[in-house]
Amino acid sequence: MMIARLQQSTRVLGKSQGYLGLPVRDVIYPDGTPGMQTCWTPTPDELEKLAKGANIIVELLGNIQDVDGRSHPPIKLSVGKIPE
Repeated sequence: MMIARLQQSTRVLGKSQGYLGLPVRDVIYPDGTPGMQTCWTPTPDELEKLAKGANIIVELLGNIQDVDGRSHPPIKLSVGKIPE
């Protein structure tokens, strides 16, 4: 998956730590919970796998115990294997 830039993104996370940089849009949900939205674009190979039933895999790296809706652990998005 390729990181895409959301319209109205409010900041870029991780670039100063040596990562590619993850544009995020900060949001507040109706119940007051803070959150972040990111946008990803599948490659042509990943689109083919998805069309054949593969799942999207989300990996959060590192310690994710400090969840405050403003910080974000490194993340990796990929497409799994095509089911048999």
